[in-house]
Amino acid sequence: MSNWPALLGIFSAVVLGAISPGPSFVLVARTAMTASRREALVTALGMGTGAFLLAEAAALGLQALMLAFPWLYGALRLLGSLYLGYLGVSIWRASRKSLIVTDRETDQAKRTGVRAFTLALLTQLSNPATAIALASIFAAFMPERMSPLFALSAGLVVFMVDAGWYTIVALALSSDGPRTAYLRHQGPIDRAVGALIVILAARLSLAVFF
Repeated sequence: MSNWPALLGIFSAVVLGAISPGPSFVLVARTAMTASRREALVTALGMGTGAFLLAEAAALGLQALMLAFPWLYGALRLLGSLYLGYLGVSIWRASRKSLIVTDRETDQAKRTGVRAFTLALLTQLSNPATAIALASIFAAFMPERMSPLFALSAGLVVFMVDAGWYTIVALALSSDGPRTAYLRHQGPIDRAVGALIVILAARLSLAVFF
């Protein structure tokens, strides 16, 4: 059986999760607004690398559990869909809070490419919400028999989504026009993302039983 539907599902869920503001978004946004575009792009690469490592850990850990306890497959899919629903509701509720990006002193904002990458990588790896979200997404979409190739492919999908999205953020928020437009429409954007995640979670929950 082809794994393309599972990879497409992972891609869709990761996209919705990536575009919702969180610690990673704030770091990339602040770097883009207060440092340089180059450093913001390096930060985006660090975010993607961290997401890839978390995705691989989630895939391999879940696969080991399912090999030991086959009945866990359905339970993990259900728990994953429930968490996605919770994430969607949380994003909707948080849409009332504005993203506040404070200015930094010039010497504080300047950092080398290595430091920018390392800070982004550590920020991503230390964020429990990202780890839990990726584990939930993998639990909801991964096939019952997951090959090493699928695990690697899913990790690369996560990397491309995260690195790609934060590259867009870095390019956009280092320019005055897109930055102002996003901050003006942040609330509706967050509510739309939250609603889409809830709809996706509901469909996944129903798929467990039907």
